[in-house]
Amino acid sequence: MSNLTEKSRVAFYGHRGSFSEEAALKLCGAGTELVSRSTFESLFSSIDEGLADYILTPFENSLVGSVARPLDLLLESSLVIKAEIITRISLHLIGCPGASLEEIKRIESHPTALAECENFFSKHPQIKRLAAGDTAGCVARIIQSGDKTHAAIASKRAAEIYGGVVLRERVEDYTENYTRFFLLAQEADLPEKADKISLMLRLPQCDDVIRRAMESFTARGINLLKIEPRPIKTQRRQRRFYLELQAQARDSEVVEALSELTRVFHMRWRATGFSRKK
Repeated sequence: MSNLTEKSRVAFYGHRGSFSEEAALKLCGAGTELVSRSTFESLFSSIDEGLADYILTPFENSLVGSVARPLDLLLESSLVIKAEIITRISLHLIGCPGASLEEIKRIESHPTALAECENFFSKHPQIKRLAAGDTAGCVARIIQSGDKTHAAIASKRAAEIYGGVVLRERVEDYTENYTRFFLLAQEADLPEKADKISLMLRLPQCDDVIRRAMESFTARGINLLKIEPRPIKTQRRQRRFYLELQAQARDSEVVEALSELTRVFHMRWRATGFSRKK
């Protein structure tokens, strides 16, 4: 985050009160100018459109895994990861003033948030779940509608901002519920103090290619923290992969491994170093 200052503009996904805004405030500071974006597509175009200097996106949840759309957009873009932050997610059932849990017929939230609350929905099978946009935006809509049979799952801060009432606290399946967020920028340099490397690469889709490719790292004692394959819709014979390596950004062993992969598989790749916000 070498160039991030209080004057930097950071775009985040969702409305005020979203978990993305909360993570942006924690990572970047209260003095940073935050720019709300309503879709992941508009979020990832914020820098090119001149609306932001950085973007903050959710990437992975400890209960449901990777958030697919931001991952695909990251692999398709030229943006690089500058830092990460992991935040605790507490989900609350929020309704209109005067509403009660017994009269709720519909609950809307982001699909990831809904997936984190399976136990709650299994205990209330009469309630219909509706996948919608960001969590805070769902709260804003139901409060504006005044419909007491309609509720949302979001943060307690969203309830405070939009005048909602918490009908049930912590409806997530497990209290150990965390989401990892990435701060992205256009800078392509590898910061010397970074302790992780993200790697985006393409490999041919053929027998044994993944094992052979990964051996380039494991044979050198490089710890692989994450491997996430994603399809390429326009190229059936290739797949994209997102990798995270536990290594210094300028580690000579990593450079050798990437050189070997390029030589053997003629692959395309890009890498960046980042570190976690303490």
